[in-house]
Amino acid sequence: MGFTTSEDDKTNFVARAWSWIHHLSKTLIAKFVGIATMAKKLAQDDPRRVIHSAKVGLAITLVSLFYYFQPLYDSFGVSAMWAVMTVVVVFEFTVGATLGKGLNRALATLLAGALGVGAHHLANLCGKIGEPILIGLFVYIFAAASTFMRFFPKIKARYDYGFLIFILTFSFISISGYRADEIIDLAHKRLSTIVIGGSVSLLTNTLIFPVWAGEELHNSVATNMEKLGHFLEGFGAIYLKTSEGEANTKDGNKSLFQGYKSVLNSKNTEEIMANFARWEPRHGLFRYHHPWNQYIKLGSLIRQCAYRIDALDAYFKPDIQKPAEILQEEIREACTKISLESSKTLKKLGSCLKAMTHPSCSVNAHIVSSKAAVKILKTFLKSSSLYNQHSELLQIIPIATLASLLIDIVDCTEKIAEFTYDLATLARFKVANESNNLEEKPIRSNINQLDHQGVNQVSQVDCPQIVISVAELTLMTSKSVDHQGNTMVANSDGQHSLED
Repeated sequence: MGFTTSEDDKTNFVARAWSWIHHLSKTLIAKFVGIATMAKKLAQDDPRRVIHSAKVGLAITLVSLFYYFQPLYDSFGVSAMWAVMTVVVVFEFTVGATLGKGLNRALATLLAGALGVGAHHLANLCGKIGEPILIGLFVYIFAAASTFMRFFPKIKARYDYGFLIFILTFSFISISGYRADEIIDLAHKRLSTIVIGGSVSLLTNTLIFPVWAGEELHNSVATNMEKLGHFLEGFGAIYLKTSEGEANTKDGNKSLFQGYKSVLNSKNTEEIMANFARWEPRHGLFRYHHPWNQYIKLGSLIRQCAYRIDALDAYFKPDIQKPAEILQEEIREACTKISLESSKTLKKLGSCLKAMTHPSCSVNAHIVSSKAAVKILKTFLKSSSLYNQHSELLQIIPIATLASLLIDIVDCTEKIAEFTYDLATLARFKVANESNNLEEKPIRSNINQLDHQGVNQVSQVDCPQIVISVAELTLMTSKSVDHQGNTMVANSDGQHSLED
């Protein structure tokens, strides 16, 4: 039986301490490297974040001069800190957000200061006993009324911050006036410093690499269209296992197909950016009274299409359903045609919206092609051969679900195109150069009229490329052979009849 000495205890303690310090240092280094890596990624994803941080630092430094220089400090005193606080609170990422919060803060301070001074003088008429009672009554009425008005949706969307500052300023001035005699001077200094802080923030954010909320909203809606188009482009390759779909996605990035998921939760962001965009002055091609509400409506339609795509993606996961194994060749080709044409429509609309040009004739051509494929798909779904081949109901349900979702996507795509045409008209987007590319020649969104009038009357539209596309499509799809060897001929109303 051995005994441990004090030297052994000291050695063990030093070893444990060294091990703990070594482990702690490795953990701290790992965390530091992780934070540095994350910061680098954030800066690379959007370099404007670095510029915004630098602009905030510059604005705070400028308003801090009121404390550094004695003449400026003598004019404002301790109230100069309100300028610094205003910059910290008001300076936002976009110009619209900065301007909106700055105006809300300035106007609310002006109104609350005037009412606070008036309430103070009115309360003085009631003597020493009635003054605190009347001031407390005024504070209660204005605070309660302003808080209730913040529940109105339109007020909350644009003026919520202003009402919050109104409650704070009115209460501060009214209550301070009970103990301080120079209440007018207090209100004046507070308003002046807020105006100075807001002006410095606005000038810095506008003159140095400005980020416009309207432009952000515009690009976001256009990008969301393209995300839906990327999914539909790869739908044939991933789920239907078609050679045409594989050819379109051979060199593509499959991670793009899941980009539509970010569209599902875009409502709140789009509404916030639209509210900020209304505060912004004219810049670039965004004029006064730009139709920002049209972006909200268009974004809502894009999300409706994204919900159907999400259902399509969830229901036809490769490890859950095997649609390629149970689909007939005709139905698979029709579904592929629908997804590819809808993809081309959405991607073309997105690119035209980004370029702020009117959508071209090719958009209408793709929509007409997708609707023609929908008619063919409905015809095959109604044929008896489908039910003869799949006698069990559980085998027919995936086919019917696939067809229903794709048909809904075509309808959503058509509505998106119509609202995009309306947006281009209201916003007075430029017209594409006809001499450079005849296919990109714009046309009024009259898709339903083109679809019902037929190929013979399409030639009246001044867009020859559509005539060729629709004529070829009709020639290819007007006849299809069923499994009994009969020929199905498409009538002008879209119905099919047997031909010997």
